[in-house]
Amino acid sequence: MEERFFAAFIHCFFIAFGVIVGGSIIGSLGDFATGDGPLSSMVRIADRLRIWAIVAAIGGTFDAIANVEKGLFDGTPFDLLKQALLIMAAMGGVKVGITLIGWLTQKGLS
Repeated sequence: MEERFFAAFIHCFFIAFGVIVGGSIIGSLGDFATGDGPLSSMVRIADRLRIWAIVAAIGGTFDAIANVEKGLFDGTPFDLLKQALLIMAAMGGVKVGITLIGWLTQKGLS
């Protein structure tokens, strides 16, 4: 594998992590401003941001679909493997971010 792929792998993880953590913290400020509980809203927002964090980390759905199509129909399974690994890295970033939010708010998320 090329060195550029490893950089993209790490970026996918941390972009997804940042979307979950940053989005839930900043998003809960609205509940704080309206008098609602920001900690419970952090958990709710983090749960709703899961798929969007993955999409943001892999750079949008059309690029991912194009790479999967290239891997399936052009006979390049290596591109298919790389795209699957990038999606797994983004899913790992989401899981770590949701776990961190769960620890901070003392709420159990799975």
